[in-house]
Amino acid sequence: MELERIRPLVLRGTFHAYELAALVAAARFVVETAPADVPQEALDQLTHLLADYDRQLRELAAP
Repeated sequence: MELERIRPLVLRGTFHAYELAALVAAARFVVETAPADVPQEALDQLTHLLADYDRQLRELAAP
């Protein structure tokens, strides 16, 4: 994995497929099984991130 700072609040990440898959799987696990003390805002952000990931993945798979 490599991270590069593009601007103060913008990073670019380069991942092997298995590294990204592990991060996405962990995010899905948290969204599905988070204890009550995890802030709803954090779960909402993860849910949005996963939806964006799924959309981007479908676009990559499209001919």
